[in-house]
Amino acid sequence: MTDIDPDLLKVQAPAPDWYHANMADAGEVRFADVDGCAVHYLRWAAKRTSDANLLLVHGGGGHAHWWSFIAPFLAADVNVAAISLSGMGDSGVRESYGADVRVADMRGVIADAFDGKGTTYIVGHSFGGFMSSRFGQLHGDEVGGIVVADSPFRPPHLREVDQKRRPRMGNKRYYASFDEAWRRFRLMPEQPCENDYLVEHIARHSVKQAPEGWCWKWHGGAMNNRRFGEPFHDYLAAASCRKAYLYGEKSFFNEPDTLTYAAELVNGHIVGVPEAHHHLMLDQPLATVAAIRGIIAGWRAG
Repeated sequence: MTDIDPDLLKVQAPAPDWYHANMADAGEVRFADVDGCAVHYLRWAAKRTSDANLLLVHGGGGHAHWWSFIAPFLAADVNVAAISLSGMGDSGVRESYGADVRVADMRGVIADAFDGKGTTYIVGHSFGGFMSSRFGQLHGDEVGGIVVADSPFRPPHLREVDQKRRPRMGNKRYYASFDEAWRRFRLMPEQPCENDYLVEHIARHSVKQAPEGWCWKWHGGAMNNRRFGEPFHDYLAAASCRKAYLYGEKSFFNEPDTLTYAAELVNGHIVGVPEAHHHLMLDQPLATVAAIRGIIAGWRAG
């Protein structure tokens, strides 16, 4: 982990009061030792006594701060942890990666953050949803349910198309200053986002200093296209826990065939967030919170 002057992390774009209040409750910074790798996560204790926990898992190349601006809302009645998967964010790196390694990261953080108490639910966005599907297949009996958030679980006839247009991200670029680096940040897949303050928040937390200069917080080995090479659709179909699919109604992946296929994989439990693109927590943060709360509340009540 590289320490950065906290002033560099402060968002300059105009932001609503709720954002500033939540960032004042930034979570406890913690690390779990998982097979010799320091896995970074942020933790928020529930504001009301709770026997339920929530693990938040970011997308490819992301980090725990993709959730830090809404995690305090989610911690109203559940304990919350937001992970940085190994090779990403402020976590350590490994010699090799794969879904099973990510599952180990997640299990390690769950054990460290919640001490084996209560029922844990998982929300995984995009690539994080793929990892959550593998968790549900291997260890579904250990969780109360998984929510897959706009992960591209594409039907077979669309997977080949996706492979051809998927960009490579394994090559690092270095910049002369923190300011130059974060301003080069772009959402992938590309999409519009009206909440500039949230894009800036993610960008500022996505940069670290290396001997060669300022660069993104991911290890090249963790970001090559092999990370998409596993049968995640089979993992989700076989997940033994409760499962739901949450998607942005304006998402790049919101196509009838994809939604029909995703619904089949989660036994019909599918929820759309209006006016949200792929990065739904950036586009519609409060609606995303409400959707996650609703899904988990339903599971807890059932």
